[in-house]
Amino acid sequence: MYEAFYGFSEKPFSLLPDPSFLYLGRKHRMALTMLQYGLMNNAGFTVITGEIGSGKTTLIRQLLDEIEEDVTVGLITNTHESFGDLLQWVLMAYGIEYKGMEKVELYEAFVQFVVGEYAENRRTVLIIDEAQNLSPKTLEELRMLSNINADKNQVLQMIMVGQPELRTMLMLPSLKQFAQRVSVSHHLDALNSEETVKYIHHRVSVAGGDPAIFPAKSCSLIWYYSRGVPRVINSLCDTSLVYGFAEQSATVEPELIKDVVRDRKAGGLFTTHDDEPATQQAGNGDPP
Repeated sequence: MYEAFYGFSEKPFSLLPDPSFLYLGRKHRMALTMLQYGLMNNAGFTVITGEIGSGKTTLIRQLLDEIEEDVTVGLITNTHESFGDLLQWVLMAYGIEYKGMEKVELYEAFVQFVVGEYAENRRTVLIIDEAQNLSPKTLEELRMLSNINADKNQVLQMIMVGQPELRTMLMLPSLKQFAQRVSVSHHLDALNSEETVKYIHHRVSVAGGDPAIFPAKSCSLIWYYSRGVPRVINSLCDTSLVYGFAEQSATVEPELIKDVVRDRKAGGLFTTHDDEPATQQAGNGDPP
């Protein structure tokens, strides 16, 4: 709708994970580096956590784009309370037939697969997104899968990405052995005010627009209301552009952003800084 008006080649603030828009500020660069380090150094378990919408899935997509051809990757994203049998999901992630098989047969099929990959000098990596939804029992099953080895070498790496609840769960006494297997661990924090300005301007530039569309004061206000969470930043920016287009405004001024927040809050669809203090300080607590 607003793309032509603002000179964009595409929407700059889609909510879908897109590595081409990845802003590698200090925090996201560090998280990506930890993922890369865990992968390159054959870490048994790599754990990355962050709040909802912090950009974890986008980092995973970026990692997948970088993976070498000698690495076989299985990706599980559908984790919820009715997750079902872990081994079935693992086999499905690698495109291995699993229907109609008993648990022992499932396990044997997976062992044959990873050992076969190892024999062909390929590494096997299992990535689990939204891992905080897994039960302690399922996590323990994952630990047992990590025991598979060939010639005394580990043949399976696991990368687990989830919300902070995952880290809390790994502190349970029953998961002590699992926690001891975690070689690489990192928590992805929200963006601060300065990083939010750079994040917004980066995405605008990637989409072919002029960063001046979002003045610094407007970016600071977006940070204030979003708490620096990229997904919320994207949502506010996208809707603000719609409002700006409707008013034929060449720039997204602070008043437009306040209108967006006020309207969304009135509809019960947005929790703002006023409802819950942000973790970063913003002056005296008032909007910038």
